[in-house]
Amino acid sequence: MHWYLIHTKPRQECIALVNLQQQDYACYMPMFACEKIRRGVLKVETEPLFPRYLFIQLDTALTSQSWTPVRSTKGVSRLVTFGSQPARVSDSIVALLRSMESNSQGSIQRAIRRIFTPGDRVQLTEGAFAGIEGIYQTANGTARAMVLIELLSKQVQIGVQLAGLRKVA
Repeated sequence: MHWYLIHTKPRQECIALVNLQQQDYACYMPMFACEKIRRGVLKVETEPLFPRYLFIQLDTALTSQSWTPVRSTKGVSRLVTFGSQPARVSDSIVALLRSMESNSQGSIQRAIRRIFTPGDRVQLTEGAFAGIEGIYQTANGTARAMVLIELLSKQVQIGVQLAGLRKVA
């Protein structure tokens, strides 16, 4: 048994994973947690680590499960190949991804990819201070943040909506 890579249809990684597992294929899709602003509220969501890709374990023996149903499975675009040969993924890479994912589950706070981290330069995009740059300090609830701006030659900490901030490059 070896690991191979499947390219899925856009935003259908989970559909492909479920359908392949229902056909008794061993599959793996590494996930990670990240912050998203949805309707002005900060939420933590899990997303695929490699969008549009998942790993599948297949055997090359003639007596093994056929590869043909994989291509016609709902959510699957194609099996990744180099020329006519399927792209084989090392067992050690999949094992490393699994161990990293399981280690981060124990301390989910460290594993979350944050939108803003303290010290980031941000620009206010809404309200009376729109267009002013500041320094992100901390989240203040699920929809607000504290930002340090310079006002009349003095640093002032203000509360703003998270949806009204944009990271400055």
